Amino acid sequence: MTSPVKQTGKKRVVGDGTPGPGRKKGVPNKMTVEVKEMIRQALDEAGGVDYLVERAKDPRTASAFLSLVGKVLPLTLQGDPNAPVQLVLNGSDVHG
Repeated sequence: MTSPVKQTGKKRVVGDGTPGPGRKKGVPNKMTVEVKEMIRQALDEAGGVDYLVERAKDPRTASAFLSLVGKVLPLTLQGDPNAPVQLVLNGSDVHG
């Protein structure tokens, strides 16, 4: 038994397998917004900035802190067009 196909005023047919309009571009997922708010609240209750500084200085948790930093910093680094950002690597940077 197939589902009924309904004609709309436009050239699209509801139920023909094409996706609907969905959420507008850039609108965050409700669950993501709620989880971020819970994390902010937990951080505030744990001590906020002072708590994060403790985690950054503690050798047991420093790598986790740096992982967090990598997730919240922008992925694109832009400099002044008149003074572009330069990245210089030498052999010890590449080979350890």
